[in-house]
Amino acid sequence: MIENKVAILQSNYIPWKGVFDMINMVDTFVFFEDVDYTKRDWRSRNKIKTPNGAIWLSVPVAKSPRGTKISDIQISQSEDWQLKHYKSIELNYKKAPFYDKYKYIIEDFYLGNKWINLSEMNIYFTKTICEILNIQTKFINSKDISVSGAKDIRLIEICKELKATEYLSGPSAKDYIDPLNFENNNIQLSYIKYEYPEYIQMHGQFNHYISVLDVLFNCGDSSREYILMGGKESI
Repeated sequence: MIENKVAILQSNYIPWKGVFDMINMVDTFVFFEDVDYTKRDWRSRNKIKTPNGAIWLSVPVAKSPRGTKISDIQISQSEDWQLKHYKSIELNYKKAPFYDKYKYIIEDFYLGNKWINLSEMNIYFTKTICEILNIQTKFINSKDISVSGAKDIRLIEICKELKATEYLSGPSAKDYIDPLNFENNNIQLSYIKYEYPEYIQMHGQFNHYISVLDVLFNCGDSSREYILMGGKESI
């Protein structure tokens, strides 16, 4: 049997470095987009560092009824949030050692596009960073896979559809995943554990839990090596 390690995760706004480590560790990465959108979550916001500490950059989303899927969430057009986020990143990172090398990322993302759909925007950014880091994992959107079920049963059905031999999960999913369900379907279950060292970072005390942009602007050509060293797999 051909091995196919799979990870399944909702798209995030300008994600932290650990997302890319997870993507690199699997053969197939599934954007889990046909599940209910949750407010004030990583789908629509993330943090960057400033001289005054980490701050949130939040994407304004249009009002939608409860139960709207992530893939159907539209971005509010009532304010020029893209320019605001661009200027915030520019202001706080323009003196970083590799800002000039990678500023094209935010110029394209914020100034070169007009985003309407939240999921499409998040996926675009994630794939862009993967190209820069030379991560060649296959991507699939869960909305293109016709399976049903709740919680870990849904994950298993996606894995079966993809003929997965192993499922790599984030550590927080231990709260609802039943390992026996995976065992009964001959799918090895493993978890990712993050153990990142610190790097030279601007603006005071080190913070791991901010956008991957911080790594790129501060580590430059060493970003791939740094990001891909932190994820450890545990059973």
